Amino acid sequence: MFKVAVLTLSDKGSKGSRQDKSGPLVSKIIKKAGGSVVSYDILPDKKSLIKKKLLSLCDKVDLILTTGGTGTSPRDVTPEATREVIRREMPGIAEAMRMKGLKKTPYAMISRAVAGIRGKTLIINLPGSPAAVRQNLEVILPVLPHAIEKIKGSKKECALNG
Repeated sequence: MFKVAVLTLSDKGSKGSRQDKSGPLVSKIIKKAGGSVVSYDILPDKKSLIKKKLLSLCDKVDLILTTGGTGTSPRDVTPEATREVIRREMPGIAEAMRMKGLKKTPYAMISRAVAGIRGKTLIINLPGSPAAVRQNLEVILPVLPHAIEKIKGSKKECALNG
């Protein structure tokens, strides 16, 4: 079991003027996959607040999943905040999510989501749409336990048999 923090990034959601549907969905999917959601917050789209929260969660959880703020509007700053926190990027995760999304919509190619590592914590940006959250998690869930083990220093072999 891995410890997960879920962070919804939404100006309207943080003010209570829009119900957050993506954060609870992330939590539900992670719990069903065997993860333990130990933190859930909603913050406005403000880079300094996002960065501060990410830093406060690192090394307290194995995985931080953000939802929202990965588009192209001027207020979408989640990838910038994440890049300022991570030490090593994991581009394959974001690429796989975009490839999965492209099967449903051409708009997936404008997602600016990133994924990376700080210390012993993996941080992954998810879109804000519940449908896109579900699609993105579907593609990355199978690799998360192994990725987290490796980030924590596991010497277990990576090769798949067969």
